[in-house]
Amino acid sequence: REPIMRYQIIVTPCGPLRLALDESALARVDFMDSGTLTPDDWNQDPAALAPFVEQFTAYFAGRLQRFELPLRLTGTPFQQRVWQALAGIPYGQTRSYGEQAASIGKPTAVRAVGAANGRNPLPIILPCHRVIGRDGSLTGYAGGLARKAWLLEHEQKTNKIK
Repeated sequence: REPIMRYQIIVTPCGPLRLALDESALARVDFMDSGTLTPDDWNQDPAALAPFVEQFTAYFAGRLQRFELPLRLTGTPFQQRVWQALAGIPYGQTRSYGEQAASIGKPTAVRAVGAANGRNPLPIILPCHRVIGRDGSLTGYAGGLARKAWLLEHEQKTNKIK
């Protein structure tokens, strides 16, 4: 049986986010664009999500560079490897899809890496926004390219302040 998901929607500078928690770990971060629905069997639970909201608030204020949260990643073994590689990209820096593919020992799997990034259930925490095209262009982001650009600019700006 699926665990009951608890959630909280927070307002951020790059739009509303829904944070969803299973029994004890953060399982989803969703961009709440128009038309995004929350399943009927999920329960809003601000108290349970408070420590998670606190870290997102600190990130958006430029005070947090690395999230320290219990996470639940559900995906194929390949997706899991791709997502773990995202966690290794330093705050305020970028990698190309090719560099990410090489980092998991699959240098020819650039498209598969891109597809796995597109299915990342924990954007921002696992920073798929830090993965860019080989030529430095912003390509593909489930949250939209404007959001990707905002997140990269936010990190580069706050990284210089530190």
